[in-house]
Amino acid sequence: MANWTPFPHAGDYTFDATSLKKNWARLHQGDCEPLPKEAAVLQAWVLFHNGEFQKAFEAGVKAGEAGILGGLTVANKATGIYANYLEGKEKTKLELFMEVAGRAEAHQAEDPKNANAFYWQAFALGRYGQGISVAKALAQGLGTKVKHALEQAIKLQPKHADAHIALAAFHAEVIDKVGALIGGMTYGAKKDTGLSLFKEALQLNPGSAIGMIEYANGMVMLEGDKKMKEATKLYEQAATSKPMDATERLDVEMAKAELED
Repeated sequence: MANWTPFPHAGDYTFDATSLKKNWARLHQGDCEPLPKEAAVLQAWVLFHNGEFQKAFEAGVKAGEAGILGGLTVANKATGIYANYLEGKEKTKLELFMEVAGRAEAHQAEDPKNANAFYWQAFALGRYGQGISVAKALAQGLGTKVKHALEQAIKLQPKHADAHIALAAFHAEVIDKVGALIGGMTYGAKKDTGLSLFKEALQLNPGSAIGMIEYANGMVMLEGDKKMKEATKLYEQAATSKPMDATERLDVEMAKAELED
């Protein structure tokens, strides 16, 4: 397996098991992942929050192979975040997303009440779809899979802010690409549903930089340029928020880069 591109701010985050436990509720406000009981999984999460994504993935898979299913969630999150932000090769990125989707689907079969098994399948397929083009992804039937998985994640964990954001983005992207009429009739995408899901996500996790970024993008897709000022405000808020771990840092850096463009 090729070495992954390192997190560019290595050493800025130095969680250990004790400090991670103390900050767990805040760090996992978006995905509602329960604090793991097993030391091996907790250690994989330590690596993840410090930005050691490849090591976190490897530790998570190892735990999963030993029958500790919680390891699969950290493996999927580490791969998904890495592929989304740091992998430079498009082909490799798409391959990684498909690996996550496959692993998450297997996780669902083993643990059908695990909201994050559904969320990571949806996240990976959604990002893969954006990579090959939303229109192509919809034609391949990926849209229905993403929507179903996200609705299932929310059903299993109604406070899952990240699943709300992703489902809201699904409604926005479908309407943006195929229009409100076909989007509504074929994929059940609705403007009002999308906007209310974004709002709900930010109520569940008010400090989420990625929530603000996605809401800003979705707002412009659904309501046009008249919302540009509000969207820019959300980007500014995201760019000035204080990241607590490596992933949040990548979100904040992305918001800054968008504002500079």
